[in-house]
Amino acid sequence: MAKTLKLSKKELKEFLDAKVEQYNHPKFIESDPIQIPHQFSKKEDIEISGFLTATIAWGNRKSIINNAHKMMQLLEQSPYDFVMNHQESDLEKLTNFVHRTFNGDDFAQFIRSLNHIYKSHNGLEAVFSSTKETQSLQNAIHKFKTLFFEIKHLPRTQKHVSDPLKNSAAKRINMYLRWMVRHDQNGVDFGIWNSMSPSQLSCPLDVHSGNVARKLGLLKRKQNDGKALSELDNALRKLDAQDPVKYDFALFGLGVFEGF
Repeated sequence: MAKTLKLSKKELKEFLDAKVEQYNHPKFIESDPIQIPHQFSKKEDIEISGFLTATIAWGNRKSIINNAHKMMQLLEQSPYDFVMNHQESDLEKLTNFVHRTFNGDDFAQFIRSLNHIYKSHNGLEAVFSSTKETQSLQNAIHKFKTLFFEIKHLPRTQKHVSDPLKNSAAKRINMYLRWMVRHDQNGVDFGIWNSMSPSQLSCPLDVHSGNVARKLGLLKRKQNDGKALSELDNALRKLDAQDPVKYDFALFGLGVFEGF
């Protein structure tokens, strides 16, 4: 069990705020998967490229970034146009794509499901904002997964969208929502979804952020699951109720770059 650092609430907030300032900076983009949606300027291109990138954001960061670049090349650097106007035969070129357990069949399914989300449900932002709650988007993630897979699909592909109602921390979708919703004066997060507020976001909880949170006394639960996420969210909201997930930069930076 990691040793807990004994800091007063004031000291902890000052320490984490300084780390947010250090890492919530344009330089962060250079080594982070968020660089992929930063290649685009059109809202739908940003949100689709961001969603696909976040979906494969587990494992080695270099390979995540390389494979997300490959995804965009396969979509002819126009993700929204490809999603909306592809023919079934266009999906054949995705067959050889692979990132960890996410393969070409999953990729093709995601393109079909995204097409369905835009044509039948008014797009990604509309789906997530339609079931938002005052302090959480976790039910909205569950609803999104339901709609994403309401068309004919491969059962295997379902595992690539987490469900918080099944006690998942849903790290990748929470990270994606941070990118889209959090309006960042420093130009890292996009803040292009105005129908939701940063106060509703949850911290992307993974091994790094979880370990750091435990050392700082923000998290007691040992597993990185939905219950741990709720505990961490409550702790971060006490530090900043309006923008709790800005602390993701601090927890991630301390864990990944400083080996804290």
